[in-house]
Amino acid sequence: MKLLVDHDLAALNAFLASVNVGDYVVSGQVENYSCKLAGTDKKLSRSLDAEVVTAMASSPTTLGSSPVGPLTDSHSRKTLIYLILTLNHIYPDYDFSSLRAEHFTKEGTLSSVKADIDMLLMESGKVWSARYGDEEDFLEVLWKTIDDAIDVCDCDVYSYTALSEGDPFTDEGNLWSFNYFFYNKKLKRILYFTMHARSKTMMDNKDEDDDDDDEDLDLGESGDAGTGYTSYDPAGSTWNSFEDSMMFDEMDM
Repeated sequence: MKLLVDHDLAALNAFLASVNVGDYVVSGQVENYSCKLAGTDKKLSRSLDAEVVTAMASSPTTLGSSPVGPLTDSHSRKTLIYLILTLNHIYPDYDFSSLRAEHFTKEGTLSSVKADIDMLLMESGKVWSARYGDEEDFLEVLWKTIDDAIDVCDCDVYSYTALSEGDPFTDEGNLWSFNYFFYNKKLKRILYFTMHARSKTMMDNKDEDDDDDDEDLDLGESGDAGTGYTSYDPAGSTWNSFEDSMMFDEMDM
């Protein structure tokens, strides 16, 4: 998959990167990706689809439906893998390859998605008005920019909710988060929109803990200076399908 350069999205992301709304800080991003696969993405796609074929022998009764559609359908499996690859690209320090169809939700209507996002970003809109004035409403700018990038009315919308510790959305101090995927099959693109709110109190406490850790290091105490990231590996999930895994040879290059 390839990140598409969009100057309007970049300008929007400059604001969304950090919005101080008082007791908490809102941050996130909107990124637009082409679904054309090459290199490591294509290799991973084949590997994931091979797991579908392997799993079909043990659980054939679950093939008929999933949040992305029946996994007996190659298009449904492509959708699932596009969602996984998008997360892997956005968060390169995490591995979402173990996610399965049940970890995603297909949203019913675009209006309900908009209502959810608008409610959670209401306070951010006030910061926008204070910073840029009331000439352009924040939510109007937000949705116009997204629509110009992906044609939202032609999209299927999916969401992902963290189910376990170890991914970017379960960090201590997170108050809420959302992760929406706008998938336009016609354009062969996925626009990913994520935001999360973090308690400023928890952030301040973490900064104090980090300062204490720095003092310990100065005193010569040794420890594992890890990356701070862990892999996401939900257990007990299965893939289901019966079609040839080589279908990904037919994916757009």
